[in-house]
Amino acid sequence: MIDALTERVRTLRTAVARTSPTPLLIRAGIFLTVLAGAVLAYPAEVLLGRTLGLLVVVAVLAAVWPRRVWPTFAALVTVAGWLLAADGYDRPVALWRLLALAGLLYLAHTLCALAALLPYDAVVDPELITRWLLRAGGVLLATAVLGVLLMEVGGLGGDSGHQLVTVAGLLVAVVVSGLLGWLLRRR
Repeated sequence: MIDALTERVRTLRTAVARTSPTPLLIRAGIFLTVLAGAVLAYPAEVLLGRTLGLLVVVAVLAAVWPRRVWPTFAALVTVAGWLLAADGYDRPVALWRLLALAGLLYLAHTLCALAALLPYDAVVDPELITRWLLRAGGVLLATAVLGVLLMEVGGLGGDSGHQLVTVAGLLVAVVVSGLLGWLLRRR
């Protein structure tokens, strides 16, 4: 029993000594984006209690284990906070808050995907991280522009417009998921 514990401590000590800064910075980015998204989603009245501590724990879990279920759990907790604020506290849906929350959720998702690929001791070319973040920024910019065009210029604002855009977004997500699944099975 003591030998097994000693071996685990030795393995952990070796892993910590070999850890490089880039994977740690990516995981710190995951922590910050998950926590910022959750704080933005939840109403201020709820954050004053123990909820903030629980949100920090959720963000830590997503940052430490990005290959597991924790990033999905963190996204669901964030969306639950958004729904709680909109339905339970009657917070109006503001376009800036919606775009910021969607951007933070996407950024957390893409950082988790990157962290899942990198072992803790990976030596990473900074150009890889720059290209990854630039591509994510391009997706966020295109999504924000399209969202603003649909909501403001296209006249889809108001309660019925939000429902229409939500249903259209869900349909697009289902079609893209089905297409990706079909392409993977074809391989």
